This record gives sequence, structure tokens and C-alpha cells, in this order.
Amino acid sequence: MYYIQESDKLSKIARFFNIVKLENNHIILPITQTSIDEKKAYTLAIKTKNVLRKTNSKKLVISKIIKKQKHYMNYLSSESYEIVDGRWLFQILIFDVLEYLIKTLDIPKEDIRIGVLVNDISDLAIYAIKQFVIQYKHVKIVTNHINSFKNMEDQISEEYGIFMDIGNNKRKILSKTNIILNFDFPTELINRYTINTEASIVNFRGNVKIKNKRFNGFNINDYEIAWKDENYSDKFYAKDVYEAIQYKNQPIEELLKKIKRDNVKIKELIATNTVI
Repeated sequence: MYYIQESDKLSKIARFFNIVKLENNHIILPITQTSIDEKKAYTLAIKTKNVLRKTNSKKLVISKIIKKQKHYMNYLSSESYEIVDGRWLFQILIFDVLEYLIKTLDIPKEDIRIGVLVNDISDLAIYAIKQFVIQYKHVKIVTNHINSFKNMEDQISEEYGIFMDIGNNKRKILSKTNIILNFDFPTELINRYTINTEASIVNFRGNVKIKNKRFNGFNINDYEIAWKDENYSDKFYAKDVYEAIQYKNQPIEELLKKIKRDNVKIKELIATNTVI
């Protein structure tokens, strides 16, 4: 794994010759705070690729400033690198996100009405939905694959006597929910539904734009965390650094235990035009 970051002190020679340095596992680009043009971005991307070819590494953590260099990021993204973006961790933190929202918005438990949007039936989605249905009274599962939840529905009904509300009525099913947890619905799909205009929507997989001009709720597309190891550089997002060092192929329960041991906390949720 390698970290790509800007220079702390940039010499005229490094800037002129586009010198890319390798210091331990950090690739230092001749960039400070300023944006770079497409020609320079291409040159730096080629030089970055040459450095990485010698290391045989594919996982990259990119600094906050370098992430803003759109041309460079586009060139880098076109290669087969794993650029850590915190999205995987965002989904794993779904319980913490929900707890943070409820506490911050001061929603009484009896007033919580959750909508879960999911088409990709992953282990995490199944685990999370089961926990939500057991803990909260009003939970609606919105999916195009209703039959895929049949076994879970039968199990929860038998074990807990709880009826799962699963459906896909675009006009009604989300009209009264005040928290929407969107696992994987893209912009085009979510905008087909009638959504409570005061709802808080959390989009875990990617950025989603709500097109309804009357929507006055929180549309959350990003986040940041804090955790017990504060030794990482503030040049990088904590969510990226933490995700990068995790072993992903382990049971959900073990991941959640490790997150708790590491004292990972939601620091902020980033919504359109505001931070919660």
C-alpha cells in the first residue's frame, strides 16, 4: 500500500522537472495547494505509474489536496489501482451512522421510520436489515428483488414474531420515512420514488442527487471519522487511512467488534450544502 501526497516544501527544480519522490511508502508529487493543468497531470500520472510498477503495489491512499486534482485523479483512476475512498467502511459503519443521525437530529425512538434501499443482497445488507427490523418498529425494505428476502422474512417472523414490510410501491413506500439508508440505489432510480421532503437520506455507495426541488431534508453522500490512532497525517482523510489497513474478508460481526475496539466514531456526515 502506498500513500500519494503533495510536497511540504517544493523547490523550483522539482516543480520545473516534475520530480516525483518516493519516501518509504509515500509518493510525493511536486504539487502544493494549487491546481495543475491537464498536461502536468498526465506527466505526473505517468511518473506515478512508473514508481508503482517497481513496487508491485495496487492499493493507494490519496491525500485531500491530491484528490482535488481532477485531471490527475482521472488518469490514475483509468489504471487498475485500488484507490481507497472510504465507501466500503461507510457501509460497515451503517449502525454508527444511524445512531449518529438519531442522536444529532434528536428523533424520539417511537418516531423513527426507516427506509432501506437495497438491490444487491450482500451479507452486510442481510445482517443490517435483520438488526433494524428487530430494533425498530417502523422499517420498510425497498427492493426490486422481493423474493430474495423470503427466507429472512420467514426466519424473523418465526423467531421474533415480527412482520417484515418489503415492497416497491414508488408512490407510497418512502413517503413517510424520515431516515432513508440507501445501500445501492443510483440517482436515476431513487428519484423515481416519492420521498418525504424532510427525510434524511444516507447514500453509502456513491453520490446521489435528489432532483425534487421541494426536498428540504439532508442528502448525505460523505462522512469523516475519528479513531484512537491519531498518528496518521492530517493530509489524509481518516476514513481512507482506516479503511486501507482493514482486512475486509472476515465476518461482519468480527469487523464490528474491531471497529468498537478501535474506538471508531462518526465525526461528521457531509450532506449537500451542509455538514451534520
